[in-house]
Amino acid sequence: MGDKDRFAAVELGGSVITGLHANPLGVLARQLSIPLHKVRDNCPLYNSEGALVDKVADSNVEFGFNKLLDKVTEVREMMEGAAKKISLGEVLETLRVLYGVAKDSEERKLFDWHLANLEYANAGCLSNLSAAYWDQDDPYEMGGDHCFLAGGNWRLINALAEGVPIIYGKSVDTIKYGDGGVEVISGSQIFQADMILCTVPLGVLKKRSIKFEPELPRRKQAAIDRLGFGLLNKVAMLFPSVFWGDELDTFGCLNESSINRGEFFLFYAYYTVSGGPALVALVAGEAAQRFECTEPSVLLHRVLKKLRGIYGPKGVVVPDPIQTVCTRWGSDPLSYGSYSHVRVGSSGVDYDILAESVSNRLFFAGEATTRQHPATMHGAYLSGLREASQILHVANYFRTNPKKPVQRYSGVNMTVLEDLFKRPDIATGKLSFVFNPLTEDLKSFGLVRVFFDNFEDDPTNRLQLYSILSREQANKIQELDESSNESKLSCLMNTLGLKLMGANSVLDTGGALISVIANARRGRSRTHVVAGQCIIP
Repeated sequence: MGDKDRFAAVELGGSVITGLHANPLGVLARQLSIPLHKVRDNCPLYNSEGALVDKVADSNVEFGFNKLLDKVTEVREMMEGAAKKISLGEVLETLRVLYGVAKDSEERKLFDWHLANLEYANAGCLSNLSAAYWDQDDPYEMGGDHCFLAGGNWRLINALAEGVPIIYGKSVDTIKYGDGGVEVISGSQIFQADMILCTVPLGVLKKRSIKFEPELPRRKQAAIDRLGFGLLNKVAMLFPSVFWGDELDTFGCLNESSINRGEFFLFYAYYTVSGGPALVALVAGEAAQRFECTEPSVLLHRVLKKLRGIYGPKGVVVPDPIQTVCTRWGSDPLSYGSYSHVRVGSSGVDYDILAESVSNRLFFAGEATTRQHPATMHGAYLSGLREASQILHVANYFRTNPKKPVQRYSGVNMTVLEDLFKRPDIATGKLSFVFNPLTEDLKSFGLVRVFFDNFEDDPTNRLQLYSILSREQANKIQELDESSNESKLSCLMNTLGLKLMGANSVLDTGGALISVIANARRGRSRTHVVAGQCIIP
């Protein structure tokens, strides 16, 4: 957020490394020399009038809240299988009334704050969380401090993505899989591979935004439907100054009514790690759902009113923010939510089912595929390592047990292919062409190479795809010389109907053609033409 003079890195999605002990993201951060900032324990709470909540009252309500959670465990053990059909919210409210916890209005506001914090942890309303399994991952929690990454999570992402070709601006419409491999269809483009790893959020799978051919197994689709995928929204604000001071990383605010308990209930102060005076207000539970259809100007007015109610009585002026960003994770077509939880009728087993591969071709990763570490950044990362190992195992099996071994044309390899394109016959934008120099026949075949650059335009981080085409087809593409690379690619794929493939595929299918062109070039380089006669030295 901001500009060159006032810049701040703010996380709109996952933001906290939850537990540093044995956490792989903490290990990565240390290996990359990225500073980690411990989220300090001090989190003062302010009431709806802006006054600081009495610490004794806060402690008493928190103690009662935790005792009720312990009672939930006892109740579900007594109920056995029946607990699968009721929500955590139902059980908690029944126990609260039964044991007389948070009876007066001020205590109830405090109690609601803790409920909102629980909804934040699970990205779901308590009325949807399974009383039986909502905390099934507790035994696997990482211990130690919670931490922010100085400068933001992008530093980890960039390091992990180094050398990986990434194609931006494409959304997947269809995934086809079978014995012959996989196809990923994005608009008019088709990408082919041996296997695919699908890491889209659970919300996208629930919406069936991507068509699978054949359809996913019923067992997997049922697990997708059963698991919960809730909401956490944020208002990120960049201010001219750190009016809240630099001694806090978090502070909380109580709300007047239970229905609004999750609205701006917690603030993250990012100044210590973001590089600028940034505050992030969290919105959880039912409030996060209403947030989606509320005008940003209204939301900003509400959050500033809350901040001015806290700091105004202290004589601190709360300025208008320089920039504000309101998330809309629930309506974002690339997520349709924030992170997963165990909904009523679901269980931890559904995470395992989501992690199952299909036909050794289609693999799945992401936070909603890890039973031990769902709804965490490290869980998403660990699921990627798990699937990388699984894919390697399957790929090695395919290599040692090929169904139809393909014999590559003798003498043709990647070096020969690269040497051909060092001196292309035609180069236009991101496309390069090579042909047999011994014939000008328009029907004769050659090769085209297409570069897809990454966002850094790093020459070591480029995807190169190939196709076989005629001189006549190449001329049609060359006629679009003043057009964009996208137009040329569209002509190649849509108008001419050519199929792009990776280096291994073009070596397998076009090995003979590559050999002919390479040999013709070598022969031509040894041949001199003098006065119309061919002299071979």
